[in-house]
Amino acid sequence: MSDPGTRAAADEPRSPWLRGGFVLAAAFIGFVTVVAGAVVFTSDTSGPDTGAGTPRPPADRAAAPSSSPPGADGPCPELADTRQDVPTAAPRGVTWTLFGAVAVPSSGASGPAVTGKDVAHCYARTPVGALLATSQISVRYLAADDWRKVTRLQMVGAGRDAYIAGRTSAEKKPSTDRDGGAHGQIAGFRFVTYEESTSVIQTVWRFPDGRMQAATTTVLWRDGDWRLEYPAAPVAPIPVGSLAGYIQWGGV
Repeated sequence: MSDPGTRAAADEPRSPWLRGGFVLAAAFIGFVTVVAGAVVFTSDTSGPDTGAGTPRPPADRAAAPSSSPPGADGPCPELADTRQDVPTAAPRGVTWTLFGAVAVPSSGASGPAVTGKDVAHCYARTPVGALLATSQISVRYLAADDWRKVTRLQMVGAGRDAYIAGRTSAEKKPSTDRDGGAHGQIAGFRFVTYEESTSVIQTVWRFPDGRMQAATTTVLWRDGDWRLEYPAAPVAPIPVGSLAGYIQWGGV
């Protein structure tokens, strides 16, 4: 996530994180540099344990068997997390790893179970699995070297193809941004709604100067995994003054 201080150029792709001044003009082209060597943080262990709880009904497993995204390597393994209750505290057992300059969360119980250079996939069909999916995919489709692969495999929605076309066109133009801007970090979340096939989550991003913005995203269960929805008309992030009403959560 880049600094929200300057409005993005009009011809940039319309993204929930690239609209309404969420990034510096043209910064998404190099908004984060992927660095060698991951720095790992361990989250606070307070909060619900993702490895136990109310199991998912067997019928749901049969209706949506575990699988890998089209074109991804290997099938998805079975994950231990089966809890269907929405977290009321920071999930346990989450570690934070830098993907470029942005910390992204993962869990052995909830996913991603398979992580490659650019794509991290195979999430539990649970609220925590949905939370991890939206956090990972939201960063990777912007920051990955092969962002097209991430977008095609892990995003759905009426606006996806337009985003690919718009960003491809914009990347052909020279960027005036030198350093990609300042990077926002996940600071908190709250669930707007959760069902086993649709989850709407609001994530708060904090920037180095202390400003925060909340972006609302939807993940859909498709082909055995959570996919980030890219609507035809993405909703712009909103400024927030505090984490009141959100669950504090983050790796930086």
